Amino acid sequence: MKDGYIRVGAATPDVLVGDIDHNVQSIFDLVGKAEKEGISLLVFPELSITGYTCQDMFLHKSFTDMAFDRLKQLASWTEKYEICFVVGLPVVKGSKLYNCAAVVCGGEILGLVPKSIIPNYSEFYELRQFTPFDEYEECSEYEGIPFGKMIFEHSAYTDIRFAVEICEELWVPDNPSIDYCRSGATIILNPSASDEIIGKASYRRRLVSMASAKQLCAYVYSDCGFGESTQDLVFAGHDIISENGTIQNERKSYEPGIVFADVDIDRIIFERKRMNTYVSLSEPDYWTVQFDLELPDIKRPVRKISATPFVPENKGDLDLRCEEILGMQAAGLATRLKAIKCERAVIGLSGGLDSTLALIVTVHAFDMLGISRDKIFAATMPCFGTTSRTKNNSIELANSYGVPVKEINIAKSVMQHFEDIGQSSDNHDVTYENSQARERTQVLMDIANQIGGIVVGTGDLSELALGWATYNGDHMSMYGVNGSIPKTLVRYLVKYESERVKDTDPKLSDVLMDIFNTPVSPELLPPDESGNIAQKTEDLVGPYELHDFFIYYFVRFAFAPSKIYHLASVAFEGKYSNQVIFDWLCVFIRRFFTQQFKRSCLPDGPKVGTVSLSPRGDLRMSSDTSYQAWMDDLKQVWNEAYGK
Repeated sequence: MKDGYIRVGAATPDVLVGDIDHNVQSIFDLVGKAEKEGISLLVFPELSITGYTCQDMFLHKSFTDMAFDRLKQLASWTEKYEICFVVGLPVVKGSKLYNCAAVVCGGEILGLVPKSIIPNYSEFYELRQFTPFDEYEECSEYEGIPFGKMIFEHSAYTDIRFAVEICEELWVPDNPSIDYCRSGATIILNPSASDEIIGKASYRRRLVSMASAKQLCAYVYSDCGFGESTQDLVFAGHDIISENGTIQNERKSYEPGIVFADVDIDRIIFERKRMNTYVSLSEPDYWTVQFDLELPDIKRPVRKISATPFVPENKGDLDLRCEEILGMQAAGLATRLKAIKCERAVIGLSGGLDSTLALIVTVHAFDMLGISRDKIFAATMPCFGTTSRTKNNSIELANSYGVPVKEINIAKSVMQHFEDIGQSSDNHDVTYENSQARERTQVLMDIANQIGGIVVGTGDLSELALGWATYNGDHMSMYGVNGSIPKTLVRYLVKYESERVKDTDPKLSDVLMDIFNTPVSPELLPPDESGNIAQKTEDLVGPYELHDFFIYYFVRFAFAPSKIYHLASVAFEGKYSNQVIFDWLCVFIRRFFTQQFKRSCLPDGPKVGTVSLSPRGDLRMSSDTSYQAWMDDLKQVWNEAYGK
């Protein structure tokens, strides 16, 4: 088992109603195919050994006896298969007929789980044949097999714990899987027989998704399909796999088949640890049945691993995300201005992405409050590294928004500062760079004092994570609107604004697009001989798309660096070599830990996504924490792969 992944599947076999031998053979064939695909846990539909639509034939003893006999036969056939699977059948126990799910692994029937919630409305009338099992009844045995509600736990990987709830049990307010999960189950398998009517598929999908979301689990749902009786109903074989609210895979077909996905047990466990409102049961009432199963290492998870986890890949989704984020940022700033009874704001414009987004947000906030835009003060402060492109874009941007802008050349002030502290202007070290950033911040703060306004910060989430900000320079403001926006998303927010105003203000749209296409740079070192930007941030600190990927999985899910490395090698295959990914991940780990002191005193700002580095919010971290354990973890996986 590699990086916490386990491959799970849902199967819909070819069924002939009442033809048990045919059905068992069909199940056996799909179990074999599933094992070849590396599936470790597999679930078949409700009453799949007999067919769901057998009606009163379930009451015939010869029929139920044959079903159980063939279940034992199926278990023996699959003895050497490294797979655990669930099938459905009727079981007679104590003169009562139960609708059961049988769990089979390594040639054994590990348990029989009876259905406790029996539907008897609309097209369903299962109470005619089946008795509801009292879910509070203690487990007993049936022919030496555990019978009742239970949890199945892997003998070696104890976080792999699954339980079974059957069809209708998902559709009720207090479904059994709630207590299963609170008792430690991380995977729920549901053998189901849900007929198809108009609109039901989308409802079913939402139901499975929400069950996995609120219970913080993987939910694997198998549905009856072609072959069931169409006397009154049609079954479409809608199989669904969801993890923590996200559909990982699904199929809806009238043909037999399998759908599978790799669910992330590490992610499930982390979410449960993080959410203190996820309360475990102190005294679970379930038997625990252990199973032994060799779990294959999944080197390439069968799941979508986006290279841009902060940026939706679908254009429609991206536009909606951008609109929502800009609204939240503007609302945050507007609320602060209103609360402190302030109608003035000061922004330093560099002609780069971050300050552009900060101005966009400020304009939206002032519009929201009905305050004239001429009460926003924009300053562009060229110095040694400023290019004409960025300076001109700053001025054009402010003018297009109707915001007053002033050019304040800080070169003379910085040179005086160099003279005061004995710094040579030919020495382009960190002092040379940071002196410019701090001078700009001082100018902005003093102007804010002059006009009775607040300085709107421009720094983004990616810069905060890497510490790519001058302490008490661009690191500081009176309200930071971009603090939870990663660099990869900043770009698209600027592009979205450009597209939004394209028809009404094409000149503004053009300048926004030019800023979108400008290389990311602090412009603290002199331009090249042609007057172009010479200092490019990503050449120095690494590609932001890689760092944003690292941030997402390191902060949001606390994944080990080794796991992040494996994910990145899949997500960026063909774009970055493994060596490049490894090297920049090492840089990320070092910078993330050593730069925490800058994040410990961040200004206020709105949280707009699931990742935030605010010391008052999502990240509580000592500035003195050693990163050795994380670096050792990453280096170990590299040494195992390349022997060095």
